[in-house]
Amino acid sequence: MAFAMTRQRFEELVGDALDLIPEEFARAMDNVVILVEDRNPENPTLLGLYHGVALTERTSQYGGVLPDTINIYREAILDICRTEDDVVEEVAVTVVHEIAHHFGIDDARLHELGWG
Repeated sequence: MAFAMTRQRFEELVGDALDLIPEEFARAMDNVVILVEDRNPENPTLLGLYHGVALTERTSQYGGVLPDTINIYREAILDICRTEDDVVEEVAVTVVHEIAHHFGIDDARLHELGWG
């Protein structure tokens, strides 16, 4: 059974997770927005998704584009959590994981680092 949590509280946890990002990385984030949505319509169990051009892949041709997006999927995360502490941990892991993609870190490396 999914853990129940208001959208407002969940969004606060996403903000708290963003505060975990070291300042030098937070400053380096560029042209990216983080959104909370209920579910990914194509994959309802997906916890988060980065869509864009990673900083490591941007060239001098990069410009005039819409921001990259990081989607954090509230209901999918709540589905796998039993307590608020579980939600806090899963939100932090998911936010860090998706921000890492913005920096060009792939899933294999994230798993090696414990952020899989």
